[in-house]
Amino acid sequence: MNFIDRGPELARLTRLATDPQGGLAVVWGRRRVGKTRLLLEWVQQTGGVYWMADESAAPVQRRAFAETLELRLPGFGQVEYRDWRSLLQRLTQDAASRGFRGPVVIDELPNAVRVSPELPGLLQHFVDHELPRTGLALAVAGSSQRMMQGLVLDANAPLFGRAREAMALRAIPAGYLSAALGLPEPTASVEAWACWGGVPRYWELAAPFTDLRDAVHALVLDPLGPLFDEPARLLLEEQPPATALRPLLDAIGAGCHRVSEIGGRIGQPATSLARPLTRLQELDLVIRETPFGEPPRSTKRALYKLADPFLRLWFQVVGPRRSVLMQVPRQARLSLLDAALPRLTAFAWEELCRAAVPYLADTLGEQYGPAQRYWQGSGPEWDLVATSLDGRSLLLGEVKWSLSLDPSEVARDLRRNGLPPGLDRPGVRVQRAVFIPDARGRRAGDAIVVDASQVLGALR
Repeated sequence: MNFIDRGPELARLTRLATDPQGGLAVVWGRRRVGKTRLLLEWVQQTGGVYWMADESAAPVQRRAFAETLELRLPGFGQVEYRDWRSLLQRLTQDAASRGFRGPVVIDELPNAVRVSPELPGLLQHFVDHELPRTGLALAVAGSSQRMMQGLVLDANAPLFGRAREAMALRAIPAGYLSAALGLPEPTASVEAWACWGGVPRYWELAAPFTDLRDAVHALVLDPLGPLFDEPARLLLEEQPPATALRPLLDAIGAGCHRVSEIGGRIGQPATSLARPLTRLQELDLVIRETPFGEPPRSTKRALYKLADPFLRLWFQVVGPRRSVLMQVPRQARLSLLDAALPRLTAFAWEELCRAAVPYLADTLGEQYGPAQRYWQGSGPEWDLVATSLDGRSLLLGEVKWSLSLDPSEVARDLRRNGLPPGLDRPGVRVQRAVFIPDARGRRAGDAIVVDASQVLGALR
């Protein structure tokens, strides 16, 4: 699959590589999100060196790193380095004498730190004293988000405050999915997003398939598929392993979204779940949602949801039925997918519509900020609420995933709901919008109609 998106990230890295002062870049993000592909693209464009640390012993790691540096610094790999200090000293000398400015990339740094705990301190000295002298660009990356964030964001960490570029890679926006998978229709892109989300590795695996159901079966539902045990791998590959968090993912995936519900499902007091839920958010596996207008730190109405569409698919279809899927034929597995996919697609479509709102100023006639849901007790719910940046307009949206709905009927339901409590303010203009898969030129009175083509076009 061709290199997709990541233009701003690549531009920042390239700017660092061309700066005469050099410097440190730190890149992290959940597994499969494309860190390695980004760094390889950067190295190939700039003539640098890329090395990935594995789980070998420290001498073996140093030997592999030295042989990699040999590609740009002849003779570097002909020496046995007794420790990381001597290797970094030699790198400084050779880079200065030969005018080599990198970049040098150390990927999966946590693997090296695990067997060489002294390495972060040595890298601190290297960044403080050697990079400015040589103009060398150094990048470190890793999938263990706790360790990578600790190296950069923890005030007591050796590399705290030293990174000139510190970036957390997120999922690729949905607007790129149609080109990546060759999907001609926007509705097909939304359905594919409901299965794969924005993780480029999943896109890469799905690209050879022409039918979504075939792809999901071969990759996810088939016990021999590469993604059949994906959540377990994601948790196991963290450092330290996060396998103890799996019961919380099972509970959330089964529909338990409040802390009290999650605690009841796994047999633990709700008061003990704050730390593990925070860890799942740090790993980009869970998101915390509060109603529009609620303070972000409020716990009264907060809900926890799986952050990734693929994980929602897995925990809806595979997680509760792994043993069943191992014993039934293909058609039975697909029937389980068919039962879950409409609901998963509708949920993903709502998320995409909310994410697109800040980028739909031309369509909505106003520049709005981030959109959220609104709910309170047993009262009406609003799929999408946002305020304009100047505070003079309020956007209320209804999101439906159906090709047969009349948008005028949806708009009438939206008007009947009135306004969310506390948002009926003097002088504030109310704009209503209906989000449906395919508008086909249809109107809904004074409500704006937005379809999948416009939403995906905004998310690029």
